[in-house]
Amino acid sequence: MKRRSRRSGITVALFGAAVLLAAAPVRAQEASPAKDKPWYEAISLNVFLEATYTENFNHPDSNTNQFRVFDTVAGSIRLDVAEVVVQKKASAPGETGFRIDALAGSSIPHVTAASGLFRDDVTGKAGDFDLLQAFATWVAPLGRGLKLDAGKFTTHMGYEVVDGPDGYNDNVSRSFLYGWAVPISHVGLRATYPVTNTFSAQAVVVSGWDTATDNNEKPSFGAQLLFTPVPSLTAAVNLMTGPEKPENDADRRDSLDAWVTWKASDRWSFALNADYGTEEGDESGGGGVSWGGVAGYARVTLHERFSVSVRAEFFRDPQGERTGTRQTLREMTITPEWKPAKGLAVRGEVRHDWSEAPVFEQHGGTSKSQTTAALNVVYVY
Repeated sequence: MKRRSRRSGITVALFGAAVLLAAAPVRAQEASPAKDKPWYEAISLNVFLEATYTENFNHPDSNTNQFRVFDTVAGSIRLDVAEVVVQKKASAPGETGFRIDALAGSSIPHVTAASGLFRDDVTGKAGDFDLLQAFATWVAPLGRGLKLDAGKFTTHMGYEVVDGPDGYNDNVSRSFLYGWAVPISHVGLRATYPVTNTFSAQAVVVSGWDTATDNNEKPSFGAQLLFTPVPSLTAAVNLMTGPEKPENDADRRDSLDAWVTWKASDRWSFALNADYGTEEGDESGGGGVSWGGVAGYARVTLHERFSVSVRAEFFRDPQGERTGTRQTLREMTITPEWKPAKGLAVRGEVRHDWSEAPVFEQHGGTSKSQTTAALNVVYVY
């Protein structure tokens, strides 16, 4: 009964915060009606569609690509996602807004769904629909404007993102770092402040990693420091800390993530992402575990409609805490992209994964590597 009461309290608090944020525009309109746009002009609608076919040259009996994130199924065309984003942006002090990202599809919603919200928190099963984000925003009139978000939002951790109208990754598949080192989303409160024109800070108080209802009695905390010293260079340092095990408040999980991007010229751009995480042992006295890795990215634009992206990485899981096997995963990926028309992209991809352990399924057995090829189509409106 204690946990139910606490979760109900968090839900009521978030709902109350959202109601207050949504009510704030009424006061703003009364203060300056001449400056406000009609509501239908302030709200924007965006659409994102993605479909992929992946072939696994190991020909696994289960048609499963091992240790992948969204591209888990081989041998069939998948409507990965059909996404609709409705939002009212808020950027100036005193403004309010909201954002809702509704997803349907046979790949992405199955992964992004948070426990307790479109994912059963007992069986772990998710379906073809998800609310990736649903939050209200208020920019408090403090200094340059303190932006406050309440609800469900994507994580600040990691270089790669969930593909959507805001942008999509250079590669079709996701890195091991994205899949095993960092969370995807959180439910709670987020505060962002632009300290200077080139530096901003963010803090979050959330229920945990990829969970809409906290699975223990303590929240998790996160932070981000984002630097843009020059327009061509951006760097971020991200942190998450808090207990993440079900029914366990004592064992803390700490995760440190950092990435940097550099646009070297109109043709060349580069990125580097590093992650390190630890988790304390269980209450019975077990030892702690750790994991980490590094991913490097390069993209060259050969023509205004054609580019090639390359990614190389390794991910160490010495105790098997994240992947279930003591191993170091490595991969190399090459992704050519062609944009035949505005908003439309056609991408191919060849990827090779390997490990020192025979963890990849192969027809009739296992293998220490797997090679896949993919064809991907993306449309953004």
